[in-house]
Order: sequence, then C-alpha cells, then structure tokens
Amino acid sequence: MTTLSVRIDEALVEAARVSAKAEFRSVQGQIEYWAKLGRAALDNPDLPVSFISESLMGLAEPREDSVPFVPRSRSSKADQP
Repeated sequence: MTTLSVRIDEALVEAARVSAKAEFRSVQGQIEYWAKLGRAALDNPDLPVSFISESLMGLAEPREDSVPFVPRSRSSKADQP
C-alpha cells in the first residue's frame, strides 16, 4: 500500500487519537475510517450515518466470523385473528 504524508490540523489528530483509543484503532486507521465514512455518507445522502458505519464494519468483518441472517418466524399469536 502506498502512503502519503499530509498535514492535518492538530485538533483533528487529537480527536482521532481519542476515538482511536476507544475503538481500538491506530490514529491513522481512525482518520482513514472517518474518510471512508464521510465519502460513503456523501455518496448516499439518504442513508443514516449509523447505518453506513455499521455497514462498513460489517464489510470489514472476516467472513469466518460472520453470522448468517435468519429472519425470525412469526409467533403463533400473530397468526391468530
């Protein structure tokens, strides 16, 4: 992967440092995550940011750790009039 040095405001770096620690990411990883999230939000303005965030996390999840979606069956009470 190619790297590029950029100048970023120290306040943004400090905010990324705090969030990165809470989310178990590196500062670089946190800024990259925010950039991906922002880009996806701009590309999909009708979607809530929380949905986009969860979708990005799901895409990053290793396949062997994923759990298939199984819809819940309707309860017998819902079937009765």
